Amino acid sequence: MCGIVGIVGKSHVNQGIYDALTVLQHRGQDAAGIVTSYQNKLYLRKDNGLVRDVFRTRHMQRLIGNMGIGHIRYPTAGSSSSAEAQPFYVNSPYGITLAHNGNLTNAEQLAQDIYREDLRHVNTTSDSEVLLNIFAHELQVQGQIKPTPEVIFNAVRRVHERVKGGYAVVAMISGYGIVAFRDPNGIRPAVFGSKQTSAGTEYMVASESVALDALEFKIERDIAPGEAIVVTEEGELHTRLCADNTRLTPCLFEYVYFARPDSIMDEMAVYKARLRMGEKLAEKIVREHPEHDIDVVIPIPDTSRSSALELAKKLGVKYREGFMKNRYIGRTFIMPGQTQRKKSVRQKLNALDLEFRGKNVLLVDDSIVRGTTCEQIIEMARDAGANKVYFASAAPAVRYPNVYGIDMPAKDEFIAHGRTTDEIAKDIGADWLVYQDLQDLIDSCLEGSSTSATAFDCSVFNGEYVTGDIDEEYFERLHLLRSDSSKGRHAVENVAIDLHNDDSPEGQL
Repeated sequence: MCGIVGIVGKSHVNQGIYDALTVLQHRGQDAAGIVTSYQNKLYLRKDNGLVRDVFRTRHMQRLIGNMGIGHIRYPTAGSSSSAEAQPFYVNSPYGITLAHNGNLTNAEQLAQDIYREDLRHVNTTSDSEVLLNIFAHELQVQGQIKPTPEVIFNAVRRVHERVKGGYAVVAMISGYGIVAFRDPNGIRPAVFGSKQTSAGTEYMVASESVALDALEFKIERDIAPGEAIVVTEEGELHTRLCADNTRLTPCLFEYVYFARPDSIMDEMAVYKARLRMGEKLAEKIVREHPEHDIDVVIPIPDTSRSSALELAKKLGVKYREGFMKNRYIGRTFIMPGQTQRKKSVRQKLNALDLEFRGKNVLLVDDSIVRGTTCEQIIEMARDAGANKVYFASAAPAVRYPNVYGIDMPAKDEFIAHGRTTDEIAKDIGADWLVYQDLQDLIDSCLEGSSTSATAFDCSVFNGEYVTGDIDEEYFERLHLLRSDSSKGRHAVENVAIDLHNDDSPEGQL
């Protein structure tokens, strides 16, 4: 999962992009990058690390210009090389930079096509660089000395025809403007807004509405599936649907875990959806355990708080904060290996004994992926004196890999793979376990919203992939990239890239 930002302003946009990336930091902590344009020249700074660490005063002073794009990243294939930090750049045609959130499911075939047919070179293993070269090629074959909205829309249409997967893209054409588009299924989120200033209208694109809120942009709307928007450097807005047979099927896991609760995505309020998740989970607990003896409901911070609060209210049970969180530790299921994940849980959370001792505790989490975190937390609750420890997941059992941009493991590394709910409860050490029903999760998002979505990408829960191009052969290749053992190998391989990159990736392109 990644975060993207693009701004066309009437003054320097470097600070605005920096602030927006900081707001979106929850979407990735692996790397960050900003590129701006001034007098037809591009200025870039990108590197591994958090936004606050990548950009110092000296970097910000070099990022001049009234338009730019930004990206924060975590890797979907286990690579943490700074060579794969975004945005990426190609000089032909026009000078284009691009950043992308998602994953191309036919990236390997596209990379071969780029080399053999488009006569282009790809320097990294990133599918974002593949996407950039596809877009650049489709612009170049039209043979126009200067781009126009019509030329750009034609190129985006060809991108949609060639590319499969989930993707939200922001690109900048030097001296011309910013382009943003979204895959025909609307799997990955993207929203745009505007701001009126004394000098004219400014425009902004971002992964989540909170980034626009932070910079006081008025939210216009979500970018539609298959739609592209073009904002020229002068502030002219052009939009067009560039794909056939589009359908809005956003990623359901965004609402469970990734998005900030104060975001509104595809006209669905994330916070309200999570409250309803708690209500429906409480109803299931009452059905399955009508004589429950829960004394207290405790969330596992942070994303489960909204659901846990409403669940406790529905059950008529006390809600308490039983874990204190160290906010300087990253998300654990993103970490590259089981040993590091296990170590990080104790560094990340500390149990308050007074909330556990002698009580029957219901712990609530947003989801269960590998089960490593759950097992450690349940052990912490028992060590703190809990009498019984029950566990509830606001999401259904995660049984299948995500192929559209979330770094979930190979399916045999999921704790739910090949196990019943009772077997999972035993494995994580819970007295009993309750999962949310999938239809209840879907209804939690749809109820009370004005969204045009009628379905979601629920593939991590039901194994149904909306792009229709996923088979066992694809999963075998994915396993080689995403299993814990392979990530160690890829980390070693990527050292070779860094040895040839002594200079930090910054400065004028």
